[in-house]
Amino acid sequence: MKIVGLMSGTSYDGVDVAAAEFVLDGETLRLRPLGTASLDYDDGLRGEIGALLPPAGTTISAVCRLDNRLGEVFADAAAVGVELAGGAADAVVSPGQTVFHWVEEGRARGTLQLGAPARVAERVGVPVLSDLRSADIAAGGQGAPLVPVFDALLLDAAAGPRAALNLGGIANLTVVAPGAPVLGYDVGPANALLDAASRRFLDHPCDLDGARAAAGRVHPRLLELLLAEPYYAAAPPKSTGKELFHADYLDEKLAALGETVAADDVLATLTELTARVVAAECDRHRVGEVVAAGGGVRNPTLRARLAALGAGRWRLRTTDELGVPAQAKEAYAFALLGWLSWHGLPGAIPSVTGARRPAVLGSWTPAGPARAATPPTPPRRLLIEV
Repeated sequence: MKIVGLMSGTSYDGVDVAAAEFVLDGETLRLRPLGTASLDYDDGLRGEIGALLPPAGTTISAVCRLDNRLGEVFADAAAVGVELAGGAADAVVSPGQTVFHWVEEGRARGTLQLGAPARVAERVGVPVLSDLRSADIAAGGQGAPLVPVFDALLLDAAAGPRAALNLGGIANLTVVAPGAPVLGYDVGPANALLDAASRRFLDHPCDLDGARAAAGRVHPRLLELLLAEPYYAAAPPKSTGKELFHADYLDEKLAALGETVAADDVLATLTELTARVVAAECDRHRVGEVVAAGGGVRNPTLRARLAALGAGRWRLRTTDELGVPAQAKEAYAFALLGWLSWHGLPGAIPSVTGARRPAVLGSWTPAGPARAATPPTPPRRLLIEV
C-alpha cells in the first residue's frame, strides 16, 4: 500500500507531508519512504487559528469557515503527497488541526480537529482517514499521544530502555524497555511557550535557531514559577496542549513574578524549562538513548541544552539516523496509523493513553469503493528501507 500522511501540530505553522509504501513481510512491516514536503500556513490562516484557540472565544461560523479553509490546505498537501507517491496512492491520513483537547481532572473528555476531510477526498480521489483521537477517548483514553505505536515498532528495546522524543508545540515522550509495557505521554511545552514569547516580544513566529535564547540568561525565579506547574507532577497517562500552555499562561507567570524580564531572558528561561522537564523524565525512566524528532530539533540552543543535561546518562540523537526525517516523523507515523486502521488493527496503545482497550482509530471518508484486506497477524516490528 502507498499511503500519504499529513500532520499539522500544536505550533500551527503548516502541514508536514510524507508518502510511504508499506509491505507486510511476516511479522515485519517494511516502510519505504517515498518523499516528504511541507506547506506553510500564510499569516492570515495562522491568525485565524490563533484567534480560535483557548482561551479565546469564538463562533460557530468562524469554526465552520476555518474547518473548510483548512480542508483546502490539507487537500493541497494531500495532492503533493500523491505526487511524491508516484502519482497514485491508496489512502490519505489527514488528522486535521487540533483546536481543542478537552481535559478535566486529568481525564480527556473530547477533542476537536478541523480540516474538512471530504474536501481532501474530493481533491485526491482516495479514501481519507481523519478524527484519529476520538475512538481512544471514547474507550477511556487520553486520545494522545498516538505516535508511540510508531516508536514502539521502530525502536529496539532489547539493548535497554530507550526513548523517542518529539519536540513539537508540546514535547512528548515514548519509552520502550525490555519486558515492560510501552509508555508514552505529553511531557510539557516544547515550542508552544517559546513561540508565544517570540510572537509577543519579537513580533516573529519563532526564535529562529534559538538565537535570542542563546543571547539571554535563565531567570531563576521565573524558571521556579514555571516549574511549579502541577501538570509536570501528574502521573501518566496524561495529555496537554495549547488549552494549557498558551500566551496568556505565560503572561500570568510573568505578572506573578512582579518584575520586567528582558525578551532574550524569557526565551532562555523557556528553553531551559523544556530541557529540564524533558531531561527529568528521561532520567526517571533511566533510558540510555533518546531519539528526537519534530521542529524543536532545528533549535540548536535547545538541542545543546538537552545534550548537556543527558551527558553521561543518555545519548541524544535524531530519527534521521534511523532513516526517518526528523521534521516528517509524525507525518510518517500517521501514515502508519492509516495502514493499521485500513486493516482493522488498533493504533492506540492502552498503556500509553490509559484506554480500557486498544482502539482502531479514525473515521474514513470514502472516495470510491472500499478496498480493505486483513493480514493474519499484526506486525511486531517496523523496518525503514532506505
